[in-house]
Order: sequence, then C-alpha cells, then structure tokens
Amino acid sequence: MTEPTNPFLEPSPLPYRLPLFALVRAEHYREAIEAGMAEQRSEVEAIAADPAPPTFDNTLVALERSGALLRRVLPVFENASSSDTNAAIDALEAEFAPRLSAHRDAIRLDPRLFARIDALHRARNGLGLEPDQAYLLERVHREAVLAGAALGADDRARLTALGERISTLTTAFQQHLLADTNDLALHLTDEEELAGLDAGARSAAREAAASRGLPGWLITLVLPTGQPALAVLERPDVRDRLLAASRARGCRGGAHDTRATLLELVCLRAERARLLGFPDHAAAVTAGETAGSPDAVAALLTELAAPTMRNVARDEAELVERATRSGARAPAASDWAYLAEQVRAERHDLDLRDIRPYLELDRVLVDGVFRAATLLYGLRFEQRPQLVAHHPDARVFEVFEEDGRPVGLYLFDPYTRDSKRGGAWMGSLVEQSELDGTLPVVVNNLNIPKPAEGEPTLLTFDETETLFHEFGHALHGLLARVRYPSQAGTNVYRDFVEFPSQVNELWMLRPEILDGYAVHHRTGERMPQHLVDRLIAARGFNAGFGTAEYLAAAVLDQTWHRLASEHEVADVAAFERDALAAAGLDHPLVPPRYSSTYFAHVFAGGYDAGYYSYIWSEVPGADAVEWFEEHGGATRENGERFRRMLLEPGGSVDPLEAYRAFRGRDAGVEPLLRSRGLLG
Repeated sequence: MTEPTNPFLEPSPLPYRLPLFALVRAEHYREAIEAGMAEQRSEVEAIAADPAPPTFDNTLVALERSGALLRRVLPVFENASSSDTNAAIDALEAEFAPRLSAHRDAIRLDPRLFARIDALHRARNGLGLEPDQAYLLERVHREAVLAGAALGADDRARLTALGERISTLTTAFQQHLLADTNDLALHLTDEEELAGLDAGARSAAREAAASRGLPGWLITLVLPTGQPALAVLERPDVRDRLLAASRARGCRGGAHDTRATLLELVCLRAERARLLGFPDHAAAVTAGETAGSPDAVAALLTELAAPTMRNVARDEAELVERATRSGARAPAASDWAYLAEQVRAERHDLDLRDIRPYLELDRVLVDGVFRAATLLYGLRFEQRPQLVAHHPDARVFEVFEEDGRPVGLYLFDPYTRDSKRGGAWMGSLVEQSELDGTLPVVVNNLNIPKPAEGEPTLLTFDETETLFHEFGHALHGLLARVRYPSQAGTNVYRDFVEFPSQVNELWMLRPEILDGYAVHHRTGERMPQHLVDRLIAARGFNAGFGTAEYLAAAVLDQTWHRLASEHEVADVAAFERDALAAAGLDHPLVPPRYSSTYFAHVFAGGYDAGYYSYIWSEVPGADAVEWFEEHGGATRENGERFRRMLLEPGGSVDPLEAYRAFRGRDAGVEPLLRSRGLLG
C-alpha cells in the first residue's frame, strides 16, 4: 500500500475504516483539520444559499453528510490529546480549540440555515417524516434555538466570541491539570512506607518510578480525590501525604494553578446563559436534557442528601470505634478508606486484597466482560493483532454477531501513563451510520497501573467495576443501528448517556458471569464460594461514603453554574465550603469526589452543569437492573429486548419514551434508594 500524503484526507482503506494510526503524525492533524473546516464551510454555504425551498433532504440530510473529513480526523485527534498527548498535540489543541468552537458556531448560528430548519420545523406535521427523521428535526431545531440561532446579529457575534474563549479555557484546564497531576505523584524511596501494598501494586509503583528515571516507587494519582492506595497503606503519615497530594491539584499557585481558569469559565458560561435568555448556565444546560430544569436536579440531590448523611454518620461511628479499639489516632479523611476496609474485614470476613489474585485483566476482559456480551447479545470477539491501534498498549478486537455478521471494532487501552489524562472513558473513532455506510469503531481508555514486564495485571474490585461500566458505553456505540450519524451510539441526552453503562455493571457479580472470570492467575482455581458469597454480601458496604462524595461533587457543579454572570467569587475554597454546608454535605472526613480545582468533568470534560447525570440516569439504571433480576438475568431473550429497545435506537428516539416502552412504565426512584442503601 502506498503511503498517502496525509492519512486523513481520504477514507481509510482498513477494515471498518479504522484510522491509519501507523501513518499518523502530529503535522497531519493541522492539515486535515484546516481542510476539514474549509470543506464543511463550503458544504454548509451551499445548503444555506440553496434557492430551492427547504426540504428534509436538501437541508437536514445535507447537514448530516457535511463535514466528513472532520469526522475522520477530530475523533482521532481528541483521542490522542486525551490518551497519548505530547507537546506538539497540546499546542495544536490550544490553537484549534477556539477555532473549532467558532467553526461550529458559524454553522449553528447561521441565520439562513436556521431559517430553513425553522421552516421545516413549522411544517413538520405535513412532511410525512419517519419517526427517526421527525426526531432528528425536533432535536436539530431545539439545539439551534438553545444555541442562540434565533438571536440578533450582535448577540450571535458575542456568543461566538464567548464560545472561543470558553474552548481555550477548558483546554488550558485539562492541560494544567494533567501536568499538576503528574507532578504531584507520591514518590517513595523507603520500602517501609509501602506497608500494606501487595506485590502487584508495588510492581506497578516501581514501574511508574522507573518510567520517569526515579529510584524507589511512585504512586500516581487517579482523577478522583480518593486514591485507591488509601485503603491499604498502613502508615498514617503516608496516607496523609497521598491525600494531601490529591487535594493539592490545581491550587498550589504557579503555572498549573487552575483557579483563575475555572473562575473565568464560570463567569463566561453565566454570561452566555444570560444572552440565551436563561438565569444561569445550569438552566441553559438542563433545558436541553431530560431533567428539564436545575430545580428538578436539586430536588433529586436534596432527596438523597439527608438519608446519605445519616448513613455516613452511622458508618463514621463504626470507624471511630474501630480506631479506638486498635489504638489508632482519631480518624482523619485520609483514614476513612483504610478503616472501612478493616470494618469490612470484621463484618464480612472479607479483605478486598484477597480477591485481586482472581481478577487478572485479560481474564476479566475476555471471560467476564466479553462473555456477558455473548450471553446477552450473542456477540463474538476476536483479537486482530495485525490492526494497529493508537498506542502499543492498546489492542484491537473485531466484533461479530452470533451468525458471523460484522458489528464493528473495539479498541482497549487499559494502562495509565503520563501522557494520558486521568479517569476512564469511551470514545467513538468511527460512528455507525446507514447514511455513511459505516460500522462503529469504539475505544475504551482506562488508567490501570502497569506492572513490570512479565508480571500479571491484577485488578482491584473498583477497577473491575470500572471496566464493566465503560464497556457498557462501548456496547451503546457498537450496537446502535441508526440512519444518521448525529444519532449514532452515545449521541443521546447527556443525563441518559450513563444508563447503559450502569446497567452493564450488574453483570460483574452475577454468578453466570463471575464464575467464568474469577480465576486465580497462578493456580487456575476458581474463586472459592465462601469468598464469592462474602463479596456479594458486602456489595453495598460503605455506600454512604460513596454516595456522599458523589453528591458533594454534583452540588459543587450545580452551585458554580447557578451563579449569575455578575456574581464574583474571590476564594474558591471558601465557595466550596459554603456550597457544601448549604446542602448539608459538609463532612470533614468525606471530601467531595472532585474539588473544583481538579474537577475535569465540568471544567474540561463537557459535563458542566451536568455532573448530576450519573445519579439521574442511575434512576432508570437501577430500575432496569431490577427488571433483569426479575426476569432471570443474563439470558439472550433479556439481552435482545434490552438491545432492540434501548441500545439499537441510539439517539434516534426519545430515551424516556424508549424506556417507558421497555419497562411498561416510567422508572421509579425506589430501586436507586434500595441499591444505595438509602431506604428506611
């Protein structure tokens, strides 16, 4: 095959149009993005200036077809900037973020284009549209109005300027946070400080230090406040240092301090909301989601706060008693996870470290995650080592239907590295679309510490749960079957997008799945039944803490984004304390899952005023889990119903209507309260 000048300029010749990663260089992004913006501007100009009366085909379908080059290059670039960045990519991202924002605004704020969309919307009942077409028109019109397309020229110009600056700031926040997170990794040189870490964790810490040319061990930081090692490190002083490092991100002063960035973001988002006719950014965001209003969000968070804090108080009393009995100090925030594990061990005779030898990464992936998808949906996975992914650590799997028909490609990139942002996520490199004739290519990125060469990757309980969760997003992308690319896969309301992933977590501890993957990595023995029983019995343990730290972060997000544009905040830490106190979620031993200065979801990740989405979509998620339990678990019949009614439609139907058809009623909140131990 002759190497093209730029691998993005033509559709990839690889199976499923997998990007030509082996040929991609940083300089290719600039050329392709520039050419892609110019191409789409020309295409949209032809639509907007078309003298023919607007029709669904010459306006909506033409818009769906536009930007093909950008759709090839941007997902690859965005994946590179988040999973394997470098100085060149960082510079390109900083340069293009505001330009791409302006490009998008030039399309959605074009008054000629909006006039055509508005005319179609007004005539929609007489157009004879099919259901997915009618829904597409409704969503496109609604999103255009919410974006400001109906405003005057001066306001549209200001919206464009605000969008450019906001994009610049979110990019800066992400880059500063990654740099500070790397810088604050806990470097240990005394082996006694590692007391409590098992062999696998020590190997990963030594490997992390070696990768930076450092002696000893390096405990790298994950995105949330609570670091996994806090649950096992025996020395209180080491736990204190680790939590302090986690909480210091973005607020130490210097080049990577994020406070000024987030404060400007809050102000600009509030101004943008005011221009759009909303009292605040949260109102502007929720108007385009299933929640509908920030008051509805506040009602759910408030309903959960009081019973959650009662659980926290009960659990705290147990931790204090345990610390006193063992002669330990009065519990600090850095001690909660460690003491909770001791209480778990006493109450359930379970130490989570005992299950790690049974959670080897490949076994969990193939015989757990993939096997659940086979039992439910009839999917088959085959690794394709000849296909090159975006990083040497990433692997490519081809996915087939039970009868051999192709489904798409799944890329799996499990390991943490300094060039990868924190957290875990799913992305779509190629969207499924009947219009484009494409099948999906999706990627899961995780941040599991990588052990030394030749040693097994043993997962924690939380890492295993994260893998099942993120694969739920991947299934949403792989199994959606829609006509138009903008409706593909996870292109649903943001406060519904977490629904399939939360349902997929169910299979982690179901016996028909657990028995297949919980195998000792050395002996091949299955996890003993008594250990399985204890693990299942302890599933809801410490749920009060987990719910409280999540609710605290969701409240911070909402409080920041319910500020009016004229409101000025001088002290970020004081603002946080006041917001949590007002919500009844201020607890010295339970810090929020994310403090503002490292809250990447809302200041860099597109979840601004939307972090509530996780608990909001957990309402139907928990309800659906109970449906599966009531109907026999991981059967093909159950999977087929779930797939056909909730995964395949992607963003081509109203998700609440789809769920109502699946369940026969709306989702109730009681299953969520039960699953989190908040009833009674």
